[in-house]
Amino acid sequence: MTHGLRVHDVTVAYGGSHPRIAVDRASFSLDQGGSLALVGASGSGKSSLLLAIAGVIDSVGSVSWDQHDLASVPPHRRGFGLVFQDGQLFPHLSVGANIGFGLEMQGVGHRERAARVGELLDMVGLAGAQERAVTELSGGERQRVALARTLAPRPRLVLLDEPLSSLDADLRERLATEVRVLLEAHGTTWIVVTHDRSEAAAMAARQLTMSGGRLVESGDGVQG
Repeated sequence: MTHGLRVHDVTVAYGGSHPRIAVDRASFSLDQGGSLALVGASGSGKSSLLLAIAGVIDSVGSVSWDQHDLASVPPHRRGFGLVFQDGQLFPHLSVGANIGFGLEMQGVGHRERAARVGELLDMVGLAGAQERAVTELSGGERQRVALARTLAPRPRLVLLDEPLSSLDADLRERLATEVRVLLEAHGTTWIVVTHDRSEAAAMAARQLTMSGGRLVESGDGVQG
């Protein structure tokens, strides 16, 4: 039995005045606790594939977890967490409220929620920052808060879409390693999308390359 993610013949098509195939029959698997980087140029389809896995855009083919097909499972019930390049934090909420938002939506009580927020802030190097305004954070701090918010509900898969691309080169290099260490310590399974092959190597154990909507490199876990 495969414990983890299996993507089989996933295709994403966009309509409109210029219809196109963004992802063309992509297939791969990722074991639970593993990590994968999808690498490719802008427009190669890597972000569309990530969003199809999350269930937030329409696709054909199958996405399954532990051999359970997710076609009828809405995004918020898949147990997957998404981190975007700009973090997409709520500017009107404090750092602590941002991190605890998903837990609050799950009905987690205040005391348990506060303990989890404190634990995650310690992990991302922002201990004691619960009451800070997110508008006062640096780019690197915002991405750490975004990661902590994603990890708070203990997702079974984390999907990171160009999470460091808006940062300067030195900070990007440092955070790439820090994020991987944090995710590994958390026992997380994750996929990161990036156009930078060195960043991919720093952030994940495996790499697959996308070009023109297709996975063009084979390797462990790729299904033909």
